[in-house]
Amino acid sequence: MDKYFILKSVFGHNSFREFQEEAIDAILNRRDLLLILPTGGGKSICYQLPSLMMDGVSVVISPLIALMQDQVYALKDQGVNAAMISSAQSTDEISEVFSKLKSKKLKLLYIAPERLVSEGFLSLLQSIDINFFVIDEAHCVSEWGHEFRSEYRKLGKLKALFPDTPIAAFTATATRKVAKDIENLLCLKNPLLLRGKTKRDNLSITVQKRVSAGKKQLINFLSNFKNECGIVYTFSRREAENVAIFLQSRGFKAKAYHAGLPNKIRDEVYRDFLYEKIDIVVATIAFGMGIDKSNIRFVVHTSLPKTMENFYQEIGRAGRDGLDSQTLLLYSKGDEIKRREFLDEIEDGEYKQALLKKQEQMYRFALSSDCRHKMIASYFGDDIDECGDKCDNCKKERVDIDITIEAQKFLSALYRCGQNFGQNYIIDILRGSGAKKILQNGHDKLSVYGIGTDLSKVQWEAIVDRLFEVEAISRGEFRALKIEKNGFDILHKRLKIEIDEEAIKGSDTFVSKEQNSEDREIFEQFRKLRSEIAKEEGVPAYIVFSDKTLKEMIDVLPQSADEMLSINGVGNLKYEKYGEKFLSLSNSFKQTRENRPAKLSDTHYKTLELILEGDLTLGEIAKRRQFQPSSVLSHIDLLFKHQKIDSDTKEKYFKEADNLIPKNIKKWYNDGLKIADISNLRVYFNILGVLNR
Repeated sequence: MDKYFILKSVFGHNSFREFQEEAIDAILNRRDLLLILPTGGGKSICYQLPSLMMDGVSVVISPLIALMQDQVYALKDQGVNAAMISSAQSTDEISEVFSKLKSKKLKLLYIAPERLVSEGFLSLLQSIDINFFVIDEAHCVSEWGHEFRSEYRKLGKLKALFPDTPIAAFTATATRKVAKDIENLLCLKNPLLLRGKTKRDNLSITVQKRVSAGKKQLINFLSNFKNECGIVYTFSRREAENVAIFLQSRGFKAKAYHAGLPNKIRDEVYRDFLYEKIDIVVATIAFGMGIDKSNIRFVVHTSLPKTMENFYQEIGRAGRDGLDSQTLLLYSKGDEIKRREFLDEIEDGEYKQALLKKQEQMYRFALSSDCRHKMIASYFGDDIDECGDKCDNCKKERVDIDITIEAQKFLSALYRCGQNFGQNYIIDILRGSGAKKILQNGHDKLSVYGIGTDLSKVQWEAIVDRLFEVEAISRGEFRALKIEKNGFDILHKRLKIEIDEEAIKGSDTFVSKEQNSEDREIFEQFRKLRSEIAKEEGVPAYIVFSDKTLKEMIDVLPQSADEMLSINGVGNLKYEKYGEKFLSLSNSFKQTRENRPAKLSDTHYKTLELILEGDLTLGEIAKRRQFQPSSVLSHIDLLFKHQKIDSDTKEKYFKEADNLIPKNIKKWYNDGLKIADISNLRVYFNILGVLNR
């Protein structure tokens, strides 16, 4: 079997994504590999597919039991022999896995790093045929990463014990420094380094300054996601529980998850989320690393994350299936102060300074008026164009106003107070506060006292945030503010400073997304069928079919086995198990749709946007949309019927499609139709496929 046949027949995909084929070829050629690819980029298939083409078993080192369970569930559903060994299993269950391992009945074995480095287990591994090792979440090996784990350090001994066995390391988050650390600590030999673009095209990022506790902003945001899955990250365990109770009171199916809960409760919440008994998990960072749930539609942070790495990985849990997903970050200056307090106990000066810098970068990201995606990419050493409409800063019509005079007032007050006070104290001076401390210090006698009464405290805070963003001020010991070079340049009129008008006004709204009511109704029916099947099979719903696969089914409404098998995510085994039920449902909606004019949905308009670029071929559009050319052609036909494109444009793409098919294939197909219909031909093709493996 070749890799293209396995890709479709086992995993149900019609084509490889960026870097997948190169990674698979490296493993097949027994070369060490380091793949850095955003969450949702399809890392798992890069090692699961070649394992099916090689003799022996692939050993996958993964940090979380939940992640291993997800992967094993999905592989078994696709007919792949996979198993895991973890502390959550009984002795009998582990013995059964050992037995399968020794009798060569497994293709993939998932284990935790603690298990791998134990002497007894290493001896067992040395007695079996291992084709390659996989290190998942490889950033955990580096102390400069955001989730350093000491047990990952010990994985460096693999090369000494298995010198001829390749290692494939995977992560979604690694700066250039962390990537080099991974390579050195795992002792990789001349590895192929593949680094995907940092930008997630299907993720929209919105950042808002938190108003009070942020509950109104949270509800505004969540009102766009009825019955859809998402994660709300909070600063503390107490906040996680309070927010979960608040959401429950507003009718949301939500539960709290944090490290302080008993293991039994945490496992229950995780499974409820996985099996869609609840829609929202309200969690601390204890939840989510490596979660394989593909249909998470949103991620919210109610306070500032620790680092850009944390933020990037956490928002990356949304939209793993490639469908559009939303993220919202709420922040305040107090978040950074609380985060800094956690670092006071760290004794290692260099490490502490590195973490302080990371926190400062996270705060500047929140304050910034630049493209969010471009800032994230820059942090990881990547250079991309501005996102256009996938972040709040790029979507809004920005109106800058000059605040140089206001900035000079603040900096002057700060200077006259000896740079020994925090922002609230300086703002109080500008607003003419009669606070006891100001009067005791005699600061009511300063020339700057009361010169800022025309602005509210919130507006002054926005100006201070902007001064932090342009590095005009910094925070010293005891939260005292210090004036930096840019600040003195502003004071001496050598530098002008502007601010987005909206930042001064503040915003607690979130733009609602448009929905096609007909498509939504159909989608809910497909989801209902998927849930029923998942319950019967005892697996999470997204393992049956992903949301992305359901969306394409709705778009195409397949009427035959061939049409169903042309959809991304529908492989032969899944079709045999579930295909007829979905075909029956699809037929019923097809008949209804044919009795009324077809409507254009969001997916059609996305295809139209690519067509209007003017220089993309049919194949390029299909690749960008991750659809089969046949699906794109159906979009083009409907766009023509709605007069969104002219006949010349339609004919151009239909001619391209016709030219894609070799003449001998056309003749073979037409000759075949003379002796059998399409459904019978498919049966013959499947038999031929088996005979030729």
